[in-house]
Amino acid sequence: MSTGAFLEVLAAGPGATVQDLGRNGYGELGVGRSGAADRPALRLANRLVGNTEQHAGLEITFGGLGVRFTRTSLVAVTGALGPLTAGGRAEGTCAPFHVRAGEELIVGTPVQGMRSYLAVRGGVAVTPVLGSRSTDTLAGLGPPPLEPGAVLPVGATALGYPNVDLAPRPAHPGRPELRVIPGPREDWFVPDALDRLCGTGGYRVSAESDRVGMRLDGPVLERRGPGELPPEACVPGALQVPPFGQPILFLADHPVTGGYPVIGVVHPDDLPLAAQTRPGQYIRFRPVRRLPGPAR
Repeated sequence: MSTGAFLEVLAAGPGATVQDLGRNGYGELGVGRSGAADRPALRLANRLVGNTEQHAGLEITFGGLGVRFTRTSLVAVTGALGPLTAGGRAEGTCAPFHVRAGEELIVGTPVQGMRSYLAVRGGVAVTPVLGSRSTDTLAGLGPPPLEPGAVLPVGATALGYPNVDLAPRPAHPGRPELRVIPGPREDWFVPDALDRLCGTGGYRVSAESDRVGMRLDGPVLERRGPGELPPEACVPGALQVPPFGQPILFLADHPVTGGYPVIGVVHPDDLPLAAQTRPGQYIRFRPVRRLPGPAR
C-alpha cells in the first residue's frame, strides 16, 4: 500500500537501484537472491526510520543521487560516507532526519566506501517480483535501474518511530582483509595457489566490477592442467578463476551456476566489506577452515 507520497528521481549517478534483502528459494529455477550488496547497511538505514529490515530502499553507487520528495518524509542514509544535503541543508549519515515536501535530497560522491543506502519511512513500494522489490542486474528482474524521471511510490506500513539520533559505524578500511574458506575446487590448482591468493601483496579491485562480481588483478592462480568443469552451483562470495588465472569475487547479482573452478568462498560476514571496496583499492585474503553459520 502507498501513502500517496513519491520520490521523484532527478539524478541517479553511476548505478542506483531499488534493493531489499533479496528473493530467496528460487536458485533451482536459475534465479539468484540479489538484494543489497551491503546488507547490514540497508538493515541499519531501515531501523533508523522505523521500518522493518525487509523494507526496500535505494542502493546508490558512488553517489550522484538526487531525489525530490512530494511529502515530508523521515529518511536515513547509511553505508559509504560522503556529503549529504536536504533542501540545501547539510545532513549526516547514519542518522534519521526529515526531508520536507518539495525539497531535494542529494547524495554526493563518497569519500569512503562505494555504496550508500537510502531508507524512507514506509519503504520504497514498487511492485514485488517473486517476493522481492530488488533489482537483479544480471537476471533483469525487479524494477529497472533508476534513471532521471523515475517516480517511486512510498509505502504506508512501518513500525513505531525510532528513538535514536545517531548510529555510527566503523570507517571502511583502506585495505580490507577477507576470510576465505578453501574449496570446493582447490584441488584443480597447483599446490601453492592458495598461498598466492592469500599472499601479502593482495589483489587490486578492477574498474570492471559491478554488483555481479569484482574482477581482481594480482598473482595468477595456475591450474594443475587443462580441462573444463560442467556448470556448478555458485554462492555469493565464490572466488571463481577463469583460465587466465585472475579471480572473480561474486557479489549480490552473481550467476547461480558457473563453469570455472572455485578456489575458495569468502566468509558471508565479510561480503559487506567487499561491497564497499572501490576500484583501485587492494584487498587481502586470509584462509580459514571453519565453516560459518547461516548468513542473514
